[in-house]
Amino acid sequence: MKKIAVIGPESTGKSTLVTALAAHFNCPFMPEYAREFLQTHGAQYTFNDVLTIARNQLRNEERIIAEHPHAPYVFIDTDMHIMHVWCTVVFGRTHDFIEEARAQNRYDLYLLTRPDLPWVADEMREYPQLEIRERLFNMYKDILEHQTTPWAEIHGQGEARMNRALLALTSLT
Repeated sequence: MKKIAVIGPESTGKSTLVTALAAHFNCPFMPEYAREFLQTHGAQYTFNDVLTIARNQLRNEERIIAEHPHAPYVFIDTDMHIMHVWCTVVFGRTHDFIEEARAQNRYDLYLLTRPDLPWVADEMREYPQLEIRERLFNMYKDILEHQTTPWAEIHGQGEARMNRALLALTSLT
């Protein structure tokens, strides 16, 4: 099984891309746990809530992989790099657990979504300003450039975005 993580700033089509890729390959996907947590507990969160979100994100990822051991791919919406950036930007620090998980968790490919889609507001999103979304994108890009897992930038509208992701996946075969 190849683990594909989709990361990027909010409102960049991560969830849409994950579900489309899973449907295309008839494979499982793991939605972002933060959305579920915040919808249940409210949009106000603490530093320790991010740790709870990170732990449950990983727990759910392990569960989905165990439930589908023969799937060629699993598509994962969000990873510990996002948790790291989230903590760093909002709280100016991060949790040791998140840093250890970043070092240990392995993916076969990262897809980094560019903030070139129109902003879609919802109660969970915090940064409608394009300059902030671009700054976050550059933080993720810097992380990916300084690690060894292959990655691809995903940009464009509609089918072009999906085609870039499919092209990136061909590098794994």
